[in-house]
Amino acid sequence: MPPAKKRPRSYDSARTRAAVLAQFGHVAEAVRGLSPEQLSRPTHLGEWTVADLAGHVAWIADSLARGLDRPAAAPDSLARGLDRPAAAEGRLLPHDWPFTTVALAGKIADAARETLTGAPVEELYERAGARLAEALAAHGDDRVLDLWIGPMRLGDFLVTRTVELVVHTDDLNRAAGLEIPFDRQALAACTRLLADALAVKAPGGAVEVRIPPFAVVQCVEGPRHTRGTPPNVVETDPLTWLRLATGRTEWAAERDGARVSASGERADLSALLPLMA
Repeated sequence: MPPAKKRPRSYDSARTRAAVLAQFGHVAEAVRGLSPEQLSRPTHLGEWTVADLAGHVAWIADSLARGLDRPAAAPDSLARGLDRPAAAEGRLLPHDWPFTTVALAGKIADAARETLTGAPVEELYERAGARLAEALAAHGDDRVLDLWIGPMRLGDFLVTRTVELVVHTDDLNRAAGLEIPFDRQALAACTRLLADALAVKAPGGAVEVRIPPFAVVQCVEGPRHTRGTPPNVVETDPLTWLRLATGRTEWAAERDGARVSASGERADLSALLPLMA
């Protein structure tokens, strides 16, 4: 008899909403004080400058508000971004989202440029923040967004926004020499979503991946342990994990730098990472 399918992780709606607004607010406060020299600095994201990256974060908020202005998607429509049935009732779940993003990178960049060209950074954030807060106040979690990747509940899509905001906060900190804080709930949701995505990509119970204090998942086919210390264990911190999962760094470099510990013959995740890039 096959093992029971694991139920999707649930997220506290009120905390997720607060986390998205809080993390956007942290970025908005930091970028208002950036000098022209800082804004012109390169990032590790292709040809993007810090100004481009800051504008993209504003677009994340603005595009969500715009999406809520459009008609809702049909509740029973099938997700278009995955080869397999995505989720209950044909809608994407948070852990499906990372696998849909790579093909849309160019389209997202083009849309962001069209939306944001010409406005000062401060104005972008003021406008986007106000629109986002207003839109979230007007819609409940069951509102179905008609996204490029397929239909998704607002409550589930907001979890994915924590990934975008936390990852790009880290990008900005590293590129512009900032110390933008991470909202704890946003960092927790981001860590858990990406850990769950790993378990979806490599289902099984042979390896236990620990990302304290936020997540523990089992993955990779092979013998499943039932008690005691697992024979294959990977452990790292949340920031290292999100950098690995999104292709900001590489497995070997983080192991050599002692930011990842991996024990057991199956505990090499290099072939599974990044989850999104």
